[in-house]
Formats: sequence, C-alpha cells, structure tokens
Amino acid sequence: MVGDWNGDGVDSLGVRRDVQPAPVQPPDGPGGSSEAAQALAALDRIDVATSLAGGYDRDRFGSGWATTNGCDTRNRVLNRDLINISHRAGTSGCIVETGTLQDPYTGKTINFVRGVGTSNAVQIDHVVAVASAWRLGANAWTDAERRAFYNDLDNLLAVDGPTNSSKGDSTLGEWQPPNSAAHCAYAITYIEVTYEYDLALTYGDVAYARELLPTC
Repeated sequence: MVGDWNGDGVDSLGVRRDVQPAPVQPPDGPGGSSEAAQALAALDRIDVATSLAGGYDRDRFGSGWATTNGCDTRNRVLNRDLINISHRAGTSGCIVETGTLQDPYTGKTINFVRGVGTSNAVQIDHVVAVASAWRLGANAWTDAERRAFYNDLDNLLAVDGPTNSSKGDSTLGEWQPPNSAAHCAYAITYIEVTYEYDLALTYGDVAYARELLPTC
C-alpha cells in the first residue's frame, strides 16, 4: 500500500490519489500482464513535467529513517527483502545482523553482515528518488508529507550498494537496473508510486514506459 510508511495498513500521506485507474485489458505483446496494463492506464493520468522545481534539500524529507514500534525503516526493509536472517539479541527481531539478498538490480547474491562493508554492499534504494520526487512535485508538499514519502516501504528496496550509487537521482527514462529481468517490475513500481503520489514524469520517462510495458 503506497503511503503505508509505518506498516499499520493505513495510508499516511494525504496528497495521494484515492483510487486506482479503472481495470483495463492487458497490453498487446509477449507479456501482457495485468500489472503492466494498470501501469499503462496510469500513464494516461500522470502529468508530464514541462519544468523541474529547483531548491532541492534532502533535509526537507526528514533527518533519517523513521522508527515505528521500535524498529527503523532500514531494518524493516532488510527484514522484508533478505532471507536466512539473524537478528541482534534483544532487538525484538528488528536489527538484522546477517542475511542474504537476492539483488533484483544485478541478479547476484549478496551476503549481508552488519558492520562489514554494510553501507556499500547493501543499500536501501528509493525507487522514485527523493531528489527526483522534489523536482517533479514533492516541493509543494509539507515536510511531514515528504518524511512519510521518504519512509514509504512501497518505494523502498534493499539492493546492491554500488549499483544504487550509480543510479543517483536518475528518473525512469534515465536509468534502469543492469539486470534486464528486473526492468518490468522496476518500471511498474516507479509508475505506481508516481501515480499514487500525484507526481509528474518527464517526457523521457513516458517514452521509455510506453515502449517497455507492452512487453511485460
């Protein structure tokens, strides 16, 4: 659920749209999934940016990960995305000490060990980067709304650190995961988050999505 940043099953950001686009037939192509059809339908209702907002400041999205029920957002994502997990004693199953990530961006297996190259080996990616969100509409939100977006689990993935760093604040049309098998899922998530938060896309984003999604 987009906006469910604290995991309680309730949307927490008031700027989102209240409804999904109406169900449509899957697109023509070798894929034709219902998820791709929904993303294509959403494209028709997403604004295309004619200009980008300036003045981005990451601090406007909060000082870091939020903590909910004693567990911060980073560890919540690690608990969701890693397998074979062990936890730090006394943290009620929150702080991940070790685990295995099947990285969607590269397709490789990464062994996660806290404190041993952790920040470089596994990072938490905002699929829609916060800097891009700012330029494409989040500049008009309140600070509380931006903090909720920053911690939204539906816009977060545990991924290979160097690959995430190479992405930077690129938008959908500017960057795709090196693992081509992840292109469809990445694009669908990107469009879903953009739609739900009433953000805009660039012309390049839309052109790429319209070419890719019929194959998904």
